[in-house]
Amino acid sequence: MDPQLFNILFLDIETAAQFRTYEEMPERMKPLWDRKSNYLKNEKELSPAEFYPERAAIYAEFGQVICIGLGGFYLDADKKLALKTTTLSAPTEKELLEKFSEVLNAHKAKDSLKLCAHNGKEFDFPYLSRRMLIHGLPLPYALDLSGKKPWEVNHIDTMELWKFGDYKNYTSLDLLAAVFDIPTSKSDISGADVNRVFYEENDLQRIMDYCERDVKVLAELYLKLKGVNESI
Repeated sequence: MDPQLFNILFLDIETAAQFRTYEEMPERMKPLWDRKSNYLKNEKELSPAEFYPERAAIYAEFGQVICIGLGGFYLDADKKLALKTTTLSAPTEKELLEKFSEVLNAHKAKDSLKLCAHNGKEFDFPYLSRRMLIHGLPLPYALDLSGKKPWEVNHIDTMELWKFGDYKNYTSLDLLAAVFDIPTSKSDISGADVNRVFYEENDLQRIMDYCERDVKVLAELYLKLKGVNESI
């Protein structure tokens, strides 16, 4: 079994708008969101205020990280590959990001640790980095790209692995899970429901459970894409 499997930290983040409603945004931010929303695909022709709860969470400038799902491989008592998962949360986003940074910095494979996420290179990794900087937090080594050569960046993106150089389309984690017959993580909610569940239902635990299921799907997909015939 490839020992590098045990140096991978699988992760998934869930995000929400920074404020419950557009009206709660600082006055300085409102025209900036108005301008941003004018450039976004808006099939329902919603106003910037109506569009805010639907799309603000996607952008690090207008959203926030509300939980982070993590997973890593280990060998169980029978020497079989297994996956341990957990989900981080905290009273504030800054405290959550500090927790996550501590996990990365305390990892036994800190300097060689690989981070894996689906669409991670375009979403999870930059989003986490931007929110850390906004809060004045130093970037942990695993996220800090400054001065690193491309081959020194230990970021794995399962969507990129699936593309095989074809950059025309976005392929969702749920679609690939279906293709590879991996049980779906969307049995309760999907990413589109997160902002509503967070603000209207005040049910962070439900979101955390969903996030952790996503991590398990991600890890199983990674094994499929690497041709590893192990069940976890």
